[in-house]
Parts: sequence; structure tokens; C-alpha cells
Amino acid sequence: MRDYKWLHEYCLNRFGSAAGLEAHLPVPKTAAQLRAVGDDRYLSTMALRVFRAGLKHSLVDAKWPAFEEVFFGFDPEKVVLMSAEHLERLMQDARIIRHLGKLKSVPRNAQFILDVEKEKGSFGALLADWPVTDITGLWTYLKKRGHQLGGLSAPRFLRMAGKDTFVPSYDVVAALNAQGIIDKVPSSLRDLATVQDAFNRWHDESGGRPMSQISMMLAYTVNH
Repeated sequence: MRDYKWLHEYCLNRFGSAAGLEAHLPVPKTAAQLRAVGDDRYLSTMALRVFRAGLKHSLVDAKWPAFEEVFFGFDPEKVVLMSAEHLERLMQDARIIRHLGKLKSVPRNAQFILDVEKEKGSFGALLADWPVTDITGLWTYLKKRGHQLGGLSAPRFLRMAGKDTFVPSYDVVAALNAQGIIDKVPSSLRDLATVQDAFNRWHDESGGRPMSQISMMLAYTVNH
């Protein structure tokens, strides 16, 4: 496993300057910014991630205004009251993507968010307080307590919501494989811990560079 200095120098050479590199890296939200986001927006983002899975993102995004309408602006307290019959009626609405399993996940995730609100004060507080040095633990938490948030959906949802996280995309896994860390998308607790340890080391060596940026930098080392 190479150190952060090698990764940084590789990316500097690729983009020609520090400014060029930084322009290509994501900037996660601060803890204060995460807390300021309403639970309705987190539910909307969570649902968007669920519906994007396996589908062309532009297709889903184009229909999202209609989703906002039929799901009452994703107000968790309203969405959680949606009955099975109501969801069945939505299956007749051509403005949205009619996938019953994904539609059912929305009120279930509304309940999840309401439960977190009772425990933490808000869903944003949960995200803000969760340490990035255990971000895979947050993936596991979302997978267990949420619905249809397995696989890459949890880290991709967090990235969409602005929470700092790395994402084990195809390129990132290829880069980790080249470093001798893992050879497949991490799914077991052991593999997740191994990857987390590697990112924590680079995070420390970089002086605290966000995990999302290190993740992107790793992806840039993969040649296509």
C-alpha cells in the first residue's frame, strides 16, 4: 500500500497543478450544514438514490418533480401515513417510475427518519455527528435500519446528501486492488474494516483531507 504522498503527487502530475486538482474534487458539507438540512430533504435524497439504482439517472431526475408532488414534498410525517392502497394507486400514475418495491420503501424510510429524529433530534444530527473514521459503520447502520440501502446505495446516498464518505465504485475498487488492499467491492465486515483502515491512514497522512476527495483521487489513478 502506497502512502498519501504518492497519491497526491500522481494526481498533481495528472492535472498539472494543485489548483487543477482541487477543481476536480468534491467538497463535502460541514457538520453545521448537514444539521441545517430538513428531514424532508434527506427523505427526498434517500428516495432519489433508491429510484436511481439500476436506472438512468437523467430519467429519474426528470420525473422527480412529480415524485415531490405525489409524496407530499417528502414530509416524513405525511409520507409515513401512506397506505398500501395509496401506493397501489400510485402504480397507475405515469408521471412517476412505477416500481412497487421502491415505492414501498419511501414510507418505510420515512419511519426510519422519524425514528432517528426521536433518538438524535434530526437525521442531519445523525450524519453530522457520525465520525468519518467509521463511515463504513454508517453504511451498515443505514443498510440495517433503512430500506433498499444495501450495496452501494448507502455510500452513494451519503455522497448525494453531502456527508463526507468514500464510495467503493468500480474505479476505486480497481485502485484499491492495485494497492493490494482488496480485490472486490467490500461487503463483509472484515473487508469494510480493511478499507476503512486504509482510508483512515491516508486521511491522517494528508492532514485531514476529506474521504470523498481521497476516494476521487484514487479513482483518477485508474487508467482506462
